[in-house]
Amino acid sequence: MEAGDIPMVPKVGEPSRYVPAPPPRSKSDMIPARYIMALLSSIGIAIIYGLKVNLSVAIVAMVNHTALAQHHPHDLEEGDENATASVCGSGDSTMDEMSVDGPFEWSEPTQGLVLASYFWGYIISQFPGGRIAELFSAKWVMWGAVVVNVLFTLLTPVASYISYTALLVVRVIEGVGGGVTLPALHVMIARWTPPQERSRVSAIVYAGTALGTVISITLSGVLAGQINWEAVFYVMGGLSTIWCILWIIFVYDGPDIHPRISEEEKTYILSSLGSNCDEVISKTAPVPWRAVLTSPPFYAIMVAHTFGNFGWYMLLIELPTYMNQVLKFKIQENSGLSAVPFLCMWLFSIVASNRLDWASTNKYITVTTARKMATLTASVIPGICLVAVSLVGCNRVLAVAFMTIAVMCIGAMFSGYLANHIDIAPNFAGTLMAMTNTIATIPGFVVPVFVGQLTHGNQTVEQWQIIFCTTAVLFGLEAIIYTIFGSAQEQPWNKIHENSDSEEENTKM
Repeated sequence: MEAGDIPMVPKVGEPSRYVPAPPPRSKSDMIPARYIMALLSSIGIAIIYGLKVNLSVAIVAMVNHTALAQHHPHDLEEGDENATASVCGSGDSTMDEMSVDGPFEWSEPTQGLVLASYFWGYIISQFPGGRIAELFSAKWVMWGAVVVNVLFTLLTPVASYISYTALLVVRVIEGVGGGVTLPALHVMIARWTPPQERSRVSAIVYAGTALGTVISITLSGVLAGQINWEAVFYVMGGLSTIWCILWIIFVYDGPDIHPRISEEEKTYILSSLGSNCDEVISKTAPVPWRAVLTSPPFYAIMVAHTFGNFGWYMLLIELPTYMNQVLKFKIQENSGLSAVPFLCMWLFSIVASNRLDWASTNKYITVTTARKMATLTASVIPGICLVAVSLVGCNRVLAVAFMTIAVMCIGAMFSGYLANHIDIAPNFAGTLMAMTNTIATIPGFVVPVFVGQLTHGNQTVEQWQIIFCTTAVLFGLEAIIYTIFGSAQEQPWNKIHENSDSEEENTKM
């Protein structure tokens, strides 16, 4: 085979014998267009997650904890001798030193509703967002999602002062915008990424969720502690507008329509996508619903996504509350320590994806094995760590260490089940992501309510042990089911032309 030749494209489902080499970079093309897309996509999803999670930190400064403590005195007043063992001590610190009192007397269940409301909107926009991205433009779906989140983040302080109901409405609308992002980005990855780079690019893109969380938690804590809680929303919303301009200028829906991509990179991407290239970019293919809904690999992804999200959202949304209310960290300490696990997660996900891509490209392991290894890492290790957190109780050093390891290892999900939709059906990646993420969004509003009910007037180690152990069990089920039924083999129903013919025949009948 001569250098520069494009290998013969295998039939769908057959392994490629040769992998096209990446084109050499010229001085005018130092950063390939596909990686510019990946980087800006990562920043975009970082903005979405940052604007989602900032309320988890800000709410600590928004709530009047002193007033709540007066309304819900602890069981110590009733003579519970064991209660002292349930509450972590904090030296000579007083309640005023622990938390910043805000203007709102929201009980734990009310706080749970406020934190969960984002996901009410998030769940209803998944499928429409994925299908619109496939049929029209993933680029503009993603851009619109960020713009909606920026605008309503800026309106959050005003809505909060009107009433918590107004805040619920604002957060629901933000959720509607946020819900379309993962399906849209899956479509972008499917159209831009050679299969041999899929783990790496997926990890770069979705690692933005960890990066956004790190920046948001840290910045939110500093702004709330040094200025006020309103600054959290004004500053973060304002800074995010820069991305909206860059996205329009540098990102396009596919390599075939990018005006500035080099011919070498375009040829490399399109030849790597092979016989599916035109089909992936096609915008009129009907979804083979019957085949999808009877596919074991699809259900393996859905189960892993749902159970994995329970643990992910529990740590993402509730970690600042646990650090403040149980471990008794001050808000600025809280934000800094809460951010450390997500920084580790971001770094770990990049390294893990690179090594998995290397191993699968060099045929040391199959892509299916790579996906299962990543998913096991993202479920088994966090599950063990959460059990350990529940056992160490008030030992703040060990608790933070185990939570850091748990969150860090969850980052392997970006190279595991989250990348798996594109493996089994690149032509319907947006729709499949929308379907699994719709179900996987349910934990987003279950977790805050679940935690709020268990800890209502009872922020104790024992109640959090129930929360952590429940999460660990779900992580275990995720690992078992995905290991048995997961697969990275492209499914026969991904063939667009054959699917179209069968749909037409079914219509005639």
